[in-house]
Amino acid sequence: MRREDRPMMAADEELAPVPTDQDSAGARAGTRRLIRGFYLVLGIGFVVLGFIGAFLPVLPTTPFMILAAACFARSSPRLENWLLQHRRFGPLLRNWRERGAIPLKAKLMALGGMALGFALFWFGGHPGPWLTAAVALLMLTGLAYVFSRPS
Repeated sequence: MRREDRPMMAADEELAPVPTDQDSAGARAGTRRLIRGFYLVLGIGFVVLGFIGAFLPVLPTTPFMILAAACFARSSPRLENWLLQHRRFGPLLRNWRERGAIPLKAKLMALGGMALGFALFWFGGHPGPWLTAAVALLMLTGLAYVFSRPS
């Protein structure tokens, strides 16, 4: 069909791209890359928090490493494998994945860390009774969950 024989089209109709399956696949691939990048950054952040928690008594290590491994499982198999094979954190993470288990030593460390954190909060901040009760309830809920897991 010659150009003259075609019906008149508006200028924006003529320039509008026709979506193809290839465009859709490219958009999905871009979204997947963005999501993988998000999980990668989140995983690295959790590893940093976990390493900081290894040296600070009020910041837990194990939950951050569990979250990091979950993020790396969605973003970087190489980093996930590094964490799972890590000399110190690997056994904890593998036990968590296989049985949802937390070793007794880690449970006692969580108890000690939370007790120390609560003491610092209470004596250092002199909070009111409602805030003290809310923080205590939150910490006890966390401890109840930790101690409900198999060892």
